[in-house]
Amino acid sequence: MKKIYLIMCVLGVILPYYHLYNFLEGNNWSMEGFWPEIFSSHPTSMISMDLSVAASSFLIFLIYKYKAENKNPIKYLISLFVVGFTLALPVYLYDNHVVKR
Repeated sequence: MKKIYLIMCVLGVILPYYHLYNFLEGNNWSMEGFWPEIFSSHPTSMISMDLSVAASSFLIFLIYKYKAENKNPIKYLISLFVVGFTLALPVYLYDNHVVKR
């Protein structure tokens, strides 16, 4: 299972940044127009809101875990804010996977 989480971590970096690169390349390396495009239609707004709520829930969970169990969340926070939820969740799952026997 940890190998799958590791693959998801790699995909969680490559796939979003591939699309960001294509956006920047097509937009003369400017972020102008990025945010309006995210909410340009109902389907993209739905996906954006879905990921926003999921990432916010994960952030709240990390804060709770830090306060309840004093687990250092810095690796997951950096993953969340530098790359996104697509990396932060697989990293968390990778680190906290327990094999039951």
